[in-house]
Amino acid sequence: MISIKQINDKDIDLCYELDSKTLSLWSKKQWAEEFKKKGIKVFGLLLSDFLVGICVLHVVLDEAQINFFVVKQKYRKKGFGTQLMSYLIKHCEEFKINKLYLEVSHNNSIAEKFYSSFDFSTVGIRRNYYKDGSDALLKEKKLTSK
Repeated sequence: MISIKQINDKDIDLCYELDSKTLSLWSKKQWAEEFKKKGIKVFGLLLSDFLVGICVLHVVLDEAQINFFVVKQKYRKKGFGTQLMSYLIKHCEEFKINKLYLEVSHNNSIAEKFYSSFDFSTVGIRRNYYKDGSDALLKEKKLTSK
């Protein structure tokens, strides 16, 4: 059974474990700090109580930024990411969020295609943003509040 729920700082170890096996972006300390920030919401995608995806959303007034979005490797291209993103967009619309932002490496064509399928458009570029020297594409999706 697939479910999506908001998770809290008690799940730092699970978040760190999934991150370290996929993107390896944040240390355990960074995860702990993220949970403490005002406006942060962390959503977990669970398959029979097993964490297979995470999304970190930072809400500021009527806008939100996706700071982290990942699905465990063996669950990719099976609709899990689509379910998580669809849930996130619906959640944002219900809470009157007007714009949703994210960053993605210009080298990550699979992620870029995924985000484009949800009508995210490129609105800017951060040159040499990532450790490997790749550029970050700034993406925006305009939402319709419900």
